[in-house]
Amino acid sequence: MHEVLLAFFGGTLLGLTVVGYLYVHGRIAGISGLMAQQFGSGLPTKTPAFWFLSGLILTSFVVGLFWQPEIQLNSHPLILIIAGLLVGFGTRLGSGCTSGHGICGLSRLSLRSIMATFTFMLTGFITVYVLRHIIGGF
Repeated sequence: MHEVLLAFFGGTLLGLTVVGYLYVHGRIAGISGLMAQQFGSGLPTKTPAFWFLSGLILTSFVVGLFWQPEIQLNSHPLILIIAGLLVGFGTRLGSGCTSGHGICGLSRLSLRSIMATFTFMLTGFITVYVLRHIIGGF
């Protein structure tokens, strides 16, 4: 039950943050787009996107000071790096990330976001199935 409450509050905070960013700045809070905006022209500047991204990053460290999850990563660091690079490639290929398509796009009933979310969710399901049940050991 504890995990359900954490997921509920985390999802609620994420939803409020995305709506707040849209309401205050008039822009969708797609994280890959904000990252591209910040780092696309060199060093990051202190724009609303900079503060939004800083808050996302710093919050995880602050929460980690007070609550230690019982989750352990059993994957080799090289696998995690490759996975991160593939996610980055996918966000460029799909013109957005899970936050842009899955949260903001679905709430606007964007057909492009519906198809993108379907595609990355299906790909994730297939990947987990193959790695755990066919290849094994992951």
